[in-house]
Amino acid sequence: MPVHDRFGRLLEDRGVWRQATTLAGAGELTARWLEGGSKYQPGHFAAGFDPETIALAPELARLNRSGLFTKESQPGISGAALAQRQYVTGFCSPAAAGDLLALSTRSEFITVAHAPGDSSNAAIPVTLAGDDVATVLGSSENPVTEDQIRDWAEETNDALALLLADSWYVEILDPVWGRNDVLLPAVLAALSPNG
Repeated sequence: MPVHDRFGRLLEDRGVWRQATTLAGAGELTARWLEGGSKYQPGHFAAGFDPETIALAPELARLNRSGLFTKESQPGISGAALAQRQYVTGFCSPAAAGDLLALSTRSEFITVAHAPGDSSNAAIPVTLAGDDVATVLGSSENPVTEDQIRDWAEETNDALALLLADSWYVEILDPVWGRNDVLLPAVLAALSPNG
């Protein structure tokens, strides 16, 4: 019996995802993966995260334990060949989405929030490779298609897949190219106003 899947992810660690049926449970498992305690993350087709995530991992783990089940992130980078705006995306409750939208009203950070079933065709550049736009935010993860629900169900379980389809999806970015030290703490503070 194989120990790893074709992506090098530890199959034993996949088993706990079969039990995760809440955003808090998925967030805790993602935090453990970010801290090196797991070698399986649904939707990430490698045993570990990209090297650019190493410096962000502790803060991302805290976000995952604070109500944002993160899906993607990137650090800010400032260079001629590559420039990036720091961002984080993820699934959350309506209340957390409201808190993150409120962050945009009192700071320079931009939050794009997608209610379940909403779709968006916005395109906010967050990565430039030379003069070319390589990555954009603003295009909605929702409505979640049948294929996406099936993929999440295969990677985790049916209950979590359906919960994600009914969750808010948020994209939060720092408009300043190359900056890395303010966005994630501000997102954490918005999610934990008393903590």
